[in-house]
Amino acid sequence: MNVPDKLPVSVADWLSYLEAFHPQTIELGLERVNHIRAELALQPQFPIIIVGGTNGKGSVCAMLESILHCAGYAVGCYTSPHLLHYNERIRIGKKDIDDKSLCNAFTQIYSACRVRGISLTYFEFGTLAAMYCFVQANVNAAILEVGLGGRLDAVNIFDADCSILTSIDLDHVEYLGDTREKIGFEKAAIFRKNKPAICAEIGVPQSVIQQAEKSGAILYQINKQFGFSKQDMHWDFWGPESRRYSLPFPALRGEKQLQNASTCLAALDALSEVLPVSMNNVRQGLMEAIIPGRFQVISTQPLIILDVAHNPSAAMVLSQNLRATRPTGQTYAIVAMLQDKDICGVIQALKNDIDYWLVSSVDSSRAVTADNLINEIHEAEASDDDHIRKFSDTASAFVFACEQASKNDRICVFGSFYTVSDVLQYLNTHRSK
Repeated sequence: MNVPDKLPVSVADWLSYLEAFHPQTIELGLERVNHIRAELALQPQFPIIIVGGTNGKGSVCAMLESILHCAGYAVGCYTSPHLLHYNERIRIGKKDIDDKSLCNAFTQIYSACRVRGISLTYFEFGTLAAMYCFVQANVNAAILEVGLGGRLDAVNIFDADCSILTSIDLDHVEYLGDTREKIGFEKAAIFRKNKPAICAEIGVPQSVIQQAEKSGAILYQINKQFGFSKQDMHWDFWGPESRRYSLPFPALRGEKQLQNASTCLAALDALSEVLPVSMNNVRQGLMEAIIPGRFQVISTQPLIILDVAHNPSAAMVLSQNLRATRPTGQTYAIVAMLQDKDICGVIQALKNDIDYWLVSSVDSSRAVTADNLINEIHEAEASDDDHIRKFSDTASAFVFACEQASKNDRICVFGSFYTVSDVLQYLNTHRSK
């Protein structure tokens, strides 16, 4: 275990240390993190909702958090990754955790690691820090987003009072398997005996149903035990316990958001005895939920969209959303990706929606080079050289797009959290001058 000469005192120092604390960035398994949980005596007494799935987790967490907050509950919410600041990952009362509380949590976890002679990964450390902060704040409920898979993910050391699976598709195949059945098996391992398990996936893999049966969870499937119907100016929800009519469309944009919203309401239905919410809470919560980087519109003339879509499934959803907001002019794409993603699949999903590809790389050891990304665009027959341009960084590509685009054009930034983060950092710096 890497022992520092002096304990870090700032969040930045702690994060630098944690990046080198464990020899591997990802090490799936629950034994080490469970030992530290026991050392810390972390036994939360509040309801826990665990949200897993390939895509849509962030949106579901944001809507649940918003509705419960509007109902007057002190809600802890843990998500990952972050866009600009690590504190975004841990929220209490819809506010990012403060530096003092976060550093204190890191210090307590580090001390427990020293006692047990155990090192943790960056994500495991963060997961324990989130729960430590939630316990210290005595929250009324906690929402935990799965980082990778489910069965061996750090959040799975906590027993969910309600589990949610948003979607099941191919991603992280080197860890989770190369079929939806294998991935479904991993993700559904967050189910618990006699507890509701809400599944928003249409055409759910058989492995998910088998996991529910094996664990003894109470499975709720979309279009079977719950669902929604879309009207011109509103939408309706139906579930096993209630029906809610004339609901406002969620503030979160995108074709999939009613599916995500109905999943949230099914979960809240299942938890109604311990976390009751009113119709007004639901309405207000849906309209106030926000999540940066998920089909986030930051300008209308030209239309500028930020989306962290980084796998084919998310790219197909982005394509649907782009077609629903098709401009009269051209579409400029600012794209940078990580090399461990299905780059070809993402390009194939979006190639008919983009006129100009503005390509760069990002500051990550996992980043694909701009040249290799251009080769992928060529191989997918997505564009010719006249409509592709290479840039040294994402911010430069964004500036170029803004200079070129007319008010009837559209700019879409996508490919990874790093890509969107780079543009947000540029905008924050630019606006402050």
